[in-house]
Amino acid sequence: MQVTVHAPAKINLTLDIVGVREDGYHLLESIFQAVSVYDTITVKTRWGKGITLVADECDCPAEKNTAYKAAEAFFRYTGLKKGVKITIEKHIPQQAGMGGGSADAAGVLWALNLLFGTRLTIAQLCDIGLAVGADVPFCVLGGTAFVTGIGERLQILPPLPDCYIVVAQPDEGISTKEAYAAVDNAVITHRPDNAAAIAALQAGDLSAVCRQAVNVFEVATELEGVAAIRRKMETFSPLCSQMTGSGSCVFAIFADRDSAVECQLDLQEEYPTAFVCRPCNGIVEE
Repeated sequence: MQVTVHAPAKINLTLDIVGVREDGYHLLESIFQAVSVYDTITVKTRWGKGITLVADECDCPAEKNTAYKAAEAFFRYTGLKKGVKITIEKHIPQQAGMGGGSADAAGVLWALNLLFGTRLTIAQLCDIGLAVGADVPFCVLGGTAFVTGIGERLQILPPLPDCYIVVAQPDEGISTKEAYAAVDNAVITHRPDNAAAIAALQAGDLSAVCRQAVNVFEVATELEGVAAIRRKMETFSPLCSQMTGSGSCVFAIFADRDSAVECQLDLQEEYPTAFVCRPCNGIVEE
């Protein structure tokens, strides 16, 4: 038996760091949005016990991969002793701030729940996922949410009005550790107004949502590659543009498809990773 699911990436419409816990975890306030670029996860039963992982572009030991850790966490939680083979087909850019690893973990949890008929609730899957990574609970939930704490507190929000989202990735990157260090050491005077952004979502006002788009990681890291992409994007007059997550992918939101495609084609001449996606609800079962 096997189950295949498609797990979407995310972007951060807003992102603020509001404190640090005693254990060193940063506290955030952010509006997460699932978007329609998906990793495909297939989980298949096999004889015996244990987990086998086959993943595109994975250069780390399987045991350190979030998908593998998610499977381990699922079996610990349920007490099942099964053998599975997990295959991941990557489409979400890596080291991009789009939650690719967390999406894979969420997809594995979702697929295992279907495969073994364990009937775990979304809340239970989120609890399991939190032990794997702070963004995993949102990736299980999908849609649009206000995320606080270290990522474990999720307030479901009205969906982002339909739009076209251009994403591009610069050659320049930054590690998550370096990005958080930059935020810790920066004097940040411009922060998102999440209350205003939530009110705009509740009103279904796409332009008003975009006016609140601020990411403190972009402010603190000042990556030239990000700035260069944004300069190109802004020539096509998007509703907003900014870096997502801790970097380094950049997105721009357009109300109309033609402008988005024109922007994407222009970016593609210089940046191999450039595509158009849309808001989506979450994990898709095949």
